[in-house]
Amino acid sequence: MKKIVTLSIALLAFAFSNAQETAKITKSTKKATSKVAALPKVEGAGMVFDSETIDYGTIAHNAEPNRKFEFTNNGNKALIITNTQGSCGCTVPTTPKEPIAPGARGVIGVRYATDRVGPFTKTVTVSSNAEGMPSKVLTIKGTVLPDATPVAPATKI
Repeated sequence: MKKIVTLSIALLAFAFSNAQETAKITKSTKKATSKVAALPKVEGAGMVFDSETIDYGTIAHNAEPNRKFEFTNNGNKALIITNTQGSCGCTVPTTPKEPIAPGARGVIGVRYATDRVGPFTKTVTVSSNAEGMPSKVLTIKGTVLPDATPVAPATKI
């Protein structure tokens, strides 16, 4: 009986201390998440991209060519994208037509010509009224695989 009581107390103590550790981990994770979500504020228009590089990865010939660069206006004035320019004719960006309000999110679309086989690294230059950053260079990269080579049927001898 004495062993059962001692074992029960030990198990309860272990469970209680483990529950406190889990609560500490959850609180610290919430704090880290809220710090990441906060964007630095700027005076004027601002532009912070979720990612400045899009990796298409290794894709099939003529695969889906469209991707998106998403951004947030972290300023206190409207952000106006005046131009987007691809580094070559194979990279075609789309420009938001309307101003992006402070705190709002926007999207710059990009279409790469996936009919071109081989590795690629291309850029998109974004011109705007963003404070301290009138132009921003974004990158796309990846590799387009060639079509599979057809296998000739075996001939009978």
